Amino acid sequence: MRISVKVDYACRVMVELARLYGSGDLAQIDHLARTEAVPASFLAQILIKLRDYGLITSRRGNHGGYTLARAPEEISLHDIMVAVEGQCLQLSGNFDGRSGHRLKQVWDDINRLLVEKTSAITLNQLVTKKTAEMYYI
Repeated sequence: MRISVKVDYACRVMVELARLYGSGDLAQIDHLARTEAVPASFLAQILIKLRDYGLITSRRGNHGGYTLARAPEEISLHDIMVAVEGQCLQLSGNFDGRSGHRLKQVWDDINRLLVEKTSAITLNQLVTKKTAEMYYI
């Protein structure tokens, strides 16, 4: 299984939005792209998916930008993954042959565990309120 770049970028941007949550500030796309090292053109596509899924809201205009639609403790990694890519583990649907049925059961168990683990991790658990420590020479 491979986590797509799209899911990785979406998670990173959502953590940045969680950092700003409650401040009243809206994050503009250039800030999110720069802060999380995500290409702005690619980020625009990701933000549309997150908005359409109801994880973020957007406001147009000079003072526009993006913010979380819900509190960080109410948004899980699973929510983000599903918004961007759909189900966590997508099976081929071909379970023919002698071992097909048993393998489907195994993959279903793995999927259930993946959903359980990613649902348990929320944005507020990923937010670090402190900026990186500064070292002086």
